[in-house]
Amino acid sequence: MAPSDDYAPSSCFGNLFSFKKKQQSASRRSVAAARNAPAPSYYPAASEKLPAYDECVTKAFEHLDVKGNSEIENIVSNAIEGVSDELRTISLDLHENMETGMKEFHAHDVLTDYLESKGFTVTRHAYGMKTAFTAEYSNGPGKRIGFCSEYDGLPGLGQACGHNLIAISGLAAVIGVKAVLESGKASGKVILFGTPAEELSIGKIVLVQKRAFQDNVDVALMLHPAAYHAERGAMIAIHDVRLEFFGKASHASAAPWEGINALDAMVQVWNSISMMRQQLLPTDRVHGIVTDGGKAPNVIPDYTSAFFFVRTTEYQQIGRLMHKMEECFKAAALATGCEVKWTWREIGVTKNVVQNGPMADIYKEYMERHGIQFPTPAEQAATGGGSTDFGNVSFEVPSLHPMYGIHTNAANHTIEFVGAAKTEIAHKDTILASKGLTITAIQVLRDENYYQAIKSDFEKSIRSDNDGLMM
Repeated sequence: MAPSDDYAPSSCFGNLFSFKKKQQSASRRSVAAARNAPAPSYYPAASEKLPAYDECVTKAFEHLDVKGNSEIENIVSNAIEGVSDELRTISLDLHENMETGMKEFHAHDVLTDYLESKGFTVTRHAYGMKTAFTAEYSNGPGKRIGFCSEYDGLPGLGQACGHNLIAISGLAAVIGVKAVLESGKASGKVILFGTPAEELSIGKIVLVQKRAFQDNVDVALMLHPAAYHAERGAMIAIHDVRLEFFGKASHASAAPWEGINALDAMVQVWNSISMMRQQLLPTDRVHGIVTDGGKAPNVIPDYTSAFFFVRTTEYQQIGRLMHKMEECFKAAALATGCEVKWTWREIGVTKNVVQNGPMADIYKEYMERHGIQFPTPAEQAATGGGSTDFGNVSFEVPSLHPMYGIHTNAANHTIEFVGAAKTEIAHKDTILASKGLTITAIQVLRDENYYQAIKSDFEKSIRSDNDGLMM
């Protein structure tokens, strides 16, 4: 499913920001204020979205050896450190040779060749996408672990979201799990999904639609670099719409009364959205661009177009914003006499990420033992703003998508983050986070009680999200 050349990125972390100390302080103040204010009845309080364990889940989690099995951790660490230099070479290659969504042919070949050389069974061009792939290794019966690698970049910027690092984090994780499976310390299966076009919010949604995750894995995990650490990073839902107005051209000076101004309709929409924002929830987002505003200043424009994103914390809330936007479109057409057409994205909504509590806890515990500090869950919930197609995965199988810091204050989707994504320290940060994610996954293979806790938390979280208001 190839996007058109003018398809702008609609996913990933376009407006995530760094956790500078002043921002952290401001976040804490805002969180404290939010705790003291009653939440609207139609919108869940932030605390309701934090993982809530029922009694059986809590007891199951208490059985875990949260200090970790040193022998397992040594196997994982040795396996990942043993390929660290190779992964660094691949990361720099993908950074230097950035490709945009559904065009990642070089990345596809580099990653699949490497995985095949490491003993994985590789399927190239998987699930009907030319730049998707899977790589599998199994050793005996047991749970099935899925990881995701991303590798597309942003036009005009490059690897401004660090997908070169996400690519090698997936490689590191499956290599670490494979080493444990080979050692006989666990049994089961590990699969790496090569997921193209995350910046276009396509790859994982196609995989979900084709049941790639639902039929093949019991849990799914992946990492994302940022300016901070967050084991439960908040990633929200997004949808997009293309808008067109059709009017009538005429000479803008000699006979303007003969025209029907499509640009007036677009300006009306812009103003309507600006006024609408004061009636939106503080967590709602509407933003966009005019893609065609006319061709000449002395001609009444007979055609204009725009491209808008709408975001909500929960995907079930998207319908409320869609309705408001459509009313703005219709009002502008009525006011100006134009015809109007709008088209919501055919592939559907990119959902918010449902983070799995038990998996987040194991990942956090490992990282804290290695000196990493995390904001509180409430602070993490208050700082969301980016979106990812991994959200659609998280509604199908228990999932974890932590953010990890790469020693930068730069926000994702900036030229400064492009530079940060190729540094040696960012590579070391990726290796550490990959070990933490791998240890989390191996616990799933080794402890049935832990998996049942994961499953219970997933089912409770999905029920909670499906209770969201759809308008």
